[in-house]
This record gives sequence, C-alpha cells and structure tokens, in this order.
Amino acid sequence: MTASLPHQGPPGDEPSPPPETRGHVIRRRALTLLIIVLLIGVPAGYLVISANQSRDSGKDKEAKYSATGLTEGWPSRVQRRLYQVPVPHPSNQVAYYETNNWKTSRLYVQFQTTHAGLDAFLAELGLSRTALKKDEITIGERDQNVTGWRFSGHGSRPGDYFGFVREQKNPKPTLDVVVNTGNPVYPMVYVVSRTVP
Repeated sequence: MTASLPHQGPPGDEPSPPPETRGHVIRRRALTLLIIVLLIGVPAGYLVISANQSRDSGKDKEAKYSATGLTEGWPSRVQRRLYQVPVPHPSNQVAYYETNNWKTSRLYVQFQTTHAGLDAFLAELGLSRTALKKDEITIGERDQNVTGWRFSGHGSRPGDYFGFVREQKNPKPTLDVVVNTGNPVYPMVYVVSRTVP
C-alpha cells in the first residue's frame, strides 16, 4: 500500500484570483491565435512570394531561350574544347545549344564581349580581325532557324555584320562565325561549330 501525499492548499494569506470572464477568455484566445498566425503566416507568405518571383524570373529566361533552342549559360569545358569554341572572358549574354545525330554534331554559341575579348577569341582560333569580312553572313538559314538568330530583316540586330568560316579537316570542327557590331563597345558573336563524329 502506498502512502498518499497530503495536498497542500493555497497559502492562507493570498487571495485566489477571480475566475476569468467569458469575454476575457475569448480575447486571450484571439490574441494567442493572432500571435501564432503572425509567427507562422508572415514568414510562410514571404517564402511563397519569394519563390514565385524566383520561378517567374527563371520562366522568363527559360522562355526567352527555349523559344530559340538556346540554353542560357556557358557551354561546358568539354563542349568548348571538343567543338573548339573559346568563349573569352569577359562575356555576357552567353547561350548555347548542342545537336547530335549520326551524321553531324553541332554546337551553337552566342556571346557578347569586349573588343579585346573578340581579339582573344580570334587569336585562339589562330586568326585576326583581317579574317572578318563585312556583310558575310556565314551562318545559314537552317542554323538561324534552329537558334532564332536573325542577321537580316525583321528581328535582326542593328549594325554591321562580319563573318568568316574556319574550315578544318575531320574530325576537327568547322566553325561558321558572324560578328555584329551594333553595339560599338561590345560586339556580339555567333558561332556554329560542326563536326562529323
């Protein structure tokens, strides 16, 4: 048999608090609910808004490039080495697209760079500015349709176009290059590198 402990009552000199009225209970519960909603709801709402903005931003970029077949960003080092497309630093508006089939593999690359970057790109190919021929659009209609590039008519960039073809024996790639000088400080470069596997 276990002995039960005596219950200790409230001290005799302190009066017990008055019972809560119904209105006080409702106000206390409402205040507690409001605090919980604010502690959970505000951060959750912020996360939802932030995620939507991030997703919308990504969708805008994805839509911009998916309409043209291009993927925003730099081709991998392996792709750049295999297709011999040296994207210079600094460059922006970099996008690429690769196609492969049993007959021909192609890497489409675009980038905007400085004049020094353009010279470095040409030097990596063993060329200089003298290789650029004015009004030579060396990227054909088929490749323009794949990427959405336009070098004449509606949708083309303003400015002069220069181009050249760097032909090499298989398995080395052949490069078709077009340079747009619509921005006099930052030329835009378009490259189609194709190789026969």
